[in-house]
Amino acid sequence: MRYSILSLLSQGLARNRGWPRTWRDAAPASGYDVVIVGGGGHGLATAYYLASQHRTCRVAVVERGWIGGGNAGRNTTIIRSNYGLAGNEPFYEWSMKLWEGLERELNYNAMVSQRGVLNLYHSDAQRDAFARRGNAMRLHGVDADLMDRDAVRRLAPFLNFDAARFPIQGGLYQGRGGTARHDAVVWGYARAASALGVDIIQNCEVTGFLRDNTGAVTGVATSRGDISAGKVGLAVAGNTSQVAALAGLRLPIESHVLQAFVTEGLKPVVPGVITFGAGHFYISQSDKGGLVFGGDIDGYNSYAQRGNMPVVEDVCEGGMALLPQIGRARVLRSWGGIMDMSMDGSPIIDASPIPGLYLNAGWCYGGFKATPASGWCFAHLLATDHAHETAQAFRLDRFASGHLIDERGAGAQPNLH
Repeated sequence: MRYSILSLLSQGLARNRGWPRTWRDAAPASGYDVVIVGGGGHGLATAYYLASQHRTCRVAVVERGWIGGGNAGRNTTIIRSNYGLAGNEPFYEWSMKLWEGLERELNYNAMVSQRGVLNLYHSDAQRDAFARRGNAMRLHGVDADLMDRDAVRRLAPFLNFDAARFPIQGGLYQGRGGTARHDAVVWGYARAASALGVDIIQNCEVTGFLRDNTGAVTGVATSRGDISAGKVGLAVAGNTSQVAALAGLRLPIESHVLQAFVTEGLKPVVPGVITFGAGHFYISQSDKGGLVFGGDIDGYNSYAQRGNMPVVEDVCEGGMALLPQIGRARVLRSWGGIMDMSMDGSPIIDASPIPGLYLNAGWCYGGFKATPASGWCFAHLLATDHAHETAQAFRLDRFASGHLIDERGAGAQPNLH
């Protein structure tokens, strides 16, 4: 929708009270073909692709709070596809391709910024591991450049190259990686899904599941009444274990807190996303100038969206080792998101053992970057009862069969992220 200068001025004088709603804040109907539990990026993307790609007519997204109020608004906005294992790389590259066309697809500014992702290495062994990952990426048609020390210095001369313990030897660079605006992604999918007839139902907590006499799930019991459904899909991130338990389902998932931080606004310093290879630390700079950074999860199970001081100290130590000047920046705020950590660090997109109930879970550190492909593949599963070709490895039964995808997100450290 286009607005004239006069209409924009009049809206400002009216304190922006006259804008139309971006999406319909729907009331629950008695039943739908598909109900998606979870109004974050994954749930809304799933609903959008069900409506746009599979022409599923009656779709609802139910959210216990407001859309985007969970992990979608509590991440560090990084997008990338620099994975090494065959079970992961095609999926995340498909997600990257969807990111590259997302704003055009949704007709919404999601602030997708392909400013590059640089993973630093600090030893010969780490260089060899990054070389293998880069080669695997190229075999899947993904951009990857193994940089030596001089190339990294040209790209990021402000780094601490001569640290006594962790001298920078080089890095693996993906130029197509970068960041996107998390809340804009949620709003864009919500608007597009709503325009296609999807009901977005906020302040509607799922309190149980409706079952038939065979035990199959036939809907959800909510704080706003029962809603019947042909199929129910869970996309509730760190609360997956709690919601699945309402159906008597125990999953190979633990919930942990992941903290993140942002500083005061600064002049442009960090051109892209940089990860520290000798510790779990990653940093980028927002469009408002704040340095956005984070590290590893807190080492205990929790559903609280707050963390503890030892992890804060660990993150700050990593930042100071990589970028000493960060010590002069003032931290404005910190926050925590609840990560649903699977046992091999890779996600689950699969039908559950309970008929009628489907899972989108176990995203660990990788949930935001996966948003478009997660929605695309989950919608495909819900519509066809078959896994999408890029998500065939994300089976629930792999933990029983031993077919694990043990890459741990291919993050800052070889055994973490």
